[in-house]
Amino acid sequence: MSVRTSPPLAFCFTGLGWLVLASILGLAILIGLVRGTPLPPWVKMLHVHAVLVGGVGQIILGGLLLLIAPPSSGNRTGENSHPIAFWAMNSGVVGMLVGFWLHRYDVVAVTGLVVMAACCSVIYTLWSRARRMWASSMNQAWYYALSLLSLVGGSICGEMLALGVIPESAGYVRLAHIHLVVLGFVVLAIIGMMHHILPTVWNRSFLSPKLAQTAMVMMPLGMAVLIGGFLNSSVPVEMAAGAILFTGGILWAGNLVGTWRSSAHTGSAASDHLLVSTFFLLFTIILGVFIGVNNLSSPPKLPYGTLHLVAYTHMTFIGFIVNAIMGACTYVLPIAIATDRVPNTKKREPYRDQLNMIMNRWSTLQAATLSLGTMGLGLLAALTWNVPLTSLYIQVATWTWFSFQSS
Repeated sequence: MSVRTSPPLAFCFTGLGWLVLASILGLAILIGLVRGTPLPPWVKMLHVHAVLVGGVGQIILGGLLLLIAPPSSGNRTGENSHPIAFWAMNSGVVGMLVGFWLHRYDVVAVTGLVVMAACCSVIYTLWSRARRMWASSMNQAWYYALSLLSLVGGSICGEMLALGVIPESAGYVRLAHIHLVVLGFVVLAIIGMMHHILPTVWNRSFLSPKLAQTAMVMMPLGMAVLIGGFLNSSVPVEMAAGAILFTGGILWAGNLVGTWRSSAHTGSAASDHLLVSTFFLLFTIILGVFIGVNNLSSPPKLPYGTLHLVAYTHMTFIGFIVNAIMGACTYVLPIAIATDRVPNTKKREPYRDQLNMIMNRWSTLQAATLSLGTMGLGLLAALTWNVPLTSLYIQVATWTWFSFQSS
């Protein structure tokens, strides 16, 4: 596949490669934590930024380029041509990782600007397309715009941290950086993709379009309140945000399940992964509310450490984000590959069906092992309330979790 002919596919495949490399690094961090020999903090920075910037962010931007397609009457080749942005983004990610490794935050800042420029180039194209679509149909252009603006805002906060321009407020800027990128960009973009993909996969519109719209308004509202609570260190505000998010999540999940049950769809990798990811979204919202309740007392009634926080965050990262990305990729990639490789429209559909068969092979097992592995990490963290990290139970649980994730 040539980057010049299909940059969106290049974004997606390269992002998946970054996820694989980052997962290996994440395993090394977990093993070091469990064995009582934690790796240096900069290794965690490599892992997090390889996952979010190189992996998740790149896949989402590539997926949005494929989903928010240019008008058929326009110049599709010109509007899809982002080879400079592709190489700038990946070169910038490599530069950022080298900067973290060498503790050269000036290098991180410069290469971060390169990544931001690449993202802004793609965002400009996406926004131009969304504005045209907005005038012709009811769609989620505002939702994508909010997600992409959160990416820009979170990236600016990251630049401020790297440059050290306001050291006295570094803690608040770091919180804004993390949550604008993860909650504002990644989570909202994924929900927007699910809103677009699932009715198409099930060949049925939402059971209640108004309910879907209400849920999609409540989710960004809850996330905005949650970020405000984090920045003000207000647990009651965080819990109020959790209540808004949970209500929106219940409405969203209920509408999805109702639509799925009323459709004639028998199941696919895309549907399985996206439905499982919805469960993990609700589950992590509930866990977040419990954490807020636990923090109302000082010290917390239920003590928790680094491994518990790792388990909680990875419920979101693996259970929700990775499952959703896998679901979106299994839907988008066969369509994009068939369009890229088969110019003849009559021959394209059989080729796409063949690709779908490959993607759907062992789909239930894929979703089950990824989900069980994610839950296994939570079990591993829960064990530490009763047994020490060096116990045999912890070691067995660690490698069991790894076997599920690898499969």
